[in-house]
Amino acid sequence: MIKTEMEYKRSLERIREQERLLEEQRRELEQMGLSEEQIERGLAPSRFFGERLKQEIREYERHKAGDFDMTCTFDNIGRKLIAFRIYKGLSQAELAKRLGVTPPQVSRDERNEYGGASMEKIKQVLKALEMDVLIVPNNYERALG
Repeated sequence: MIKTEMEYKRSLERIREQERLLEEQRRELEQMGLSEEQIERGLAPSRFFGERLKQEIREYERHKAGDFDMTCTFDNIGRKLIAFRIYKGLSQAELAKRLGVTPPQVSRDERNEYGGASMEKIKQVLKALEMDVLIVPNNYERALG
């Protein structure tokens, strides 16, 4: 998951570089006389990495635009907190200032996707992000039904 604008910009550059290298590799494999199927098989691992990185880039861009599912579970609350920060346009350093902690602390928390964070800490982060969440049971719709 891309968490900072700097990581996002680096990822865009890595994709451009990878596409250039893939084209270079394709030409080399063609010159070796390999079939199209052999060439595609040879390039597949690099393409897989590129596609995964492109998915992360699209996810970051969606978060920035506020295009994300507002529902979450306890399993993915950390990813949601990161998405909320990105959506709010705050850097990790700005969030750290709002929380009264150091930027490396926020970086560590996000790297671990807030794994093991207490409810109190989650509430503090949500308050610092000026985000409200509603917690409902998994079977909420069935209970109403």
